[in-house]
Amino acid sequence: MKRREFLFGSGAAASVMGLGGLSLAAGDPAQELVLQSASYRLLDQLTTGMVSLSPDAPPPVLYGQQGEAMRLTVRNTLPDYTAMHWHGLRIPNEMDGVPYLTQMPIGEDESFVYEFTPPDAGTYWYHPHCMTMDQMAHGLTGVMVIAEPEDSGFDGEQVINLRDFRLDEDGAFLPAYTARGAARAGTFGNVQTANWQSEAIYDHAAGSLVRLRVVNTDTTRIYKLHLEEAEARIIAWDGHPVEIDVSMPTAAEPLLMGPGQRVDFALRMPDDEGQSAALVGKFPGQKHRAMAQLRATGQSIARDLRELRPLNSNPAARPDLNQAELHEFVFGWTPEGGAPNDGFCGSLGYSFWSINRTPWPGDAVQGTGPLAVLERGKSYVLRLRNESPNLHPIHLHGLAFVPLKSNLRKLPPLVTDTVLMLKDEIIDIALVADNPGDWAFHCHVIEHQKTGLAGFIRVV
Repeated sequence: MKRREFLFGSGAAASVMGLGGLSLAAGDPAQELVLQSASYRLLDQLTTGMVSLSPDAPPPVLYGQQGEAMRLTVRNTLPDYTAMHWHGLRIPNEMDGVPYLTQMPIGEDESFVYEFTPPDAGTYWYHPHCMTMDQMAHGLTGVMVIAEPEDSGFDGEQVINLRDFRLDEDGAFLPAYTARGAARAGTFGNVQTANWQSEAIYDHAAGSLVRLRVVNTDTTRIYKLHLEEAEARIIAWDGHPVEIDVSMPTAAEPLLMGPGQRVDFALRMPDDEGQSAALVGKFPGQKHRAMAQLRATGQSIARDLRELRPLNSNPAARPDLNQAELHEFVFGWTPEGGAPNDGFCGSLGYSFWSINRTPWPGDAVQGTGPLAVLERGKSYVLRLRNESPNLHPIHLHGLAFVPLKSNLRKLPPLVTDTVLMLKDEIIDIALVADNPGDWAFHCHVIEHQKTGLAGFIRVV
């Protein structure tokens, strides 16, 4: 497969320094996740008014294991409501964390216990789905790693959580959104970070094999990424193993990652101590710069990427295209007269976007029906049509799908939960409706979601 055919937008031992990690597979109920105000030095000055699970650190990486029960107690100490969504996990609907659709929101000094057994290994993430824009923009986005039961053969692991912040020169938060941004590509941050660091550097043994998990948890930005000074290959996309040969992105043809998307690299560290492999980003009007560097230490242990076995496939059902029923969805601007959403879980005060010409009226509006009703166990093709000039990372909760074809490019048949749609693009995706419930279906540019580009699909 050629490189351009893979690019979605054109198309062991853990090492998570600076993030910390909580292993919650044992389900210790005393190990709460406490949503709270935080302060952190994002620039030279301390930034206050952040939101995290610690008063002075980024949200930790949460670790579980495929097929083992997890019990996550989320306690809210914020004055605003919240609800926690586990992005990409195919879990029971009542544990999905969407306010009013799957649960009541969590109020101040209240807790909610999320219990589920992840069926899939891979890289996932978590974020609030109530007061989404405010809490995410102020820091509440974290990575979740679901490990395979078997040893995958790596010497180390590195998690990279990519996201922007909008700050003034004193390190104080600027407004998280603007009307102009919400009606277009979104309002971009001006401080780009990896794990809340502007210059993140992590040490790994020279010549070792590292699993590099990269996650875009931003509210808006579509990252253009490639690796430099690294021998590597892509082994998983949006949590699911890559089962085809794909070429690595380059500076000339970077990998586009929309909000919500994840990519796992198998990376061989340089042999010489002090050399670094770099995850490089390209930003408008700026030179390429390293978002994170992996620095070689010690004498080379001389591993070889060919030593790694392919990852085992996750148990996601594959659709039967000969029996699949077609449903169509149009993503575009809001028709004239659209009202902003009800605001129970945060309204931006505007309505700019819609699905099938109808903007999402809000999480708590009664009488709002599903965009489609799918029969459990059946195969479906969803035709997604982007009638706007803006890019949209479209995310479907609770189900996994496979991109089939596009009117603009060749798409690799990767199992995923989020697809980045280009300007004027039409994409067919296929899935098996094997998880009953009401599943949110929306753009993961949060300003688009909160101004109308959202809905849900019902599986009965």
